[in-house]
Amino acid sequence: MTKASEPDLQGWIEEGRRNIVDVADMLGVAPEIYTRDPMSLIPALQNYVSRAPLSEFEQSDWITLHSDLMSYVADYLIQKHGAQWKVADDPNVPRGYRFVIEATGRDGVTRRIDPADVVRKEFSTLPIEIPRMLASAELTLRLAAQFDDGE
Repeated sequence: MTKASEPDLQGWIEEGRRNIVDVADMLGVAPEIYTRDPMSLIPALQNYVSRAPLSEFEQSDWITLHSDLMSYVADYLIQKHGAQWKVADDPNVPRGYRFVIEATGRDGVTRRIDPADVVRKEFSTLPIEIPRMLASAELTLRLAAQFDDGE
């Protein structure tokens, strides 16, 4: 049994995965299709965010959308690039830690990002563009092909 202050990494991983599989299903992408290819969700998710009445969103709507997109960014990186959830100490947050995604880039360096930060950045440049959001995460982790030639 974990203490309330100890991170439940496995619970976090399972909850995020369950959430994005449910979102995919809700948007008409069958779980088995999404699980086989996380890119299969991009068109449906882009259509959803493009049609969402963002100007009418209440705080709870933004929180739900943020959580859904964060789950997708993380799961996409895990499935496409072998990234993993990790716990990172962070004295700047009340609980003292954050859940982050860790991956080894094409340059051999292991880096971490917080999917919540990726989504927050995307929210700052509306309209929301799912491919841009994923590319931003890939570039931050140096997972993109642009880094093959030493740039």
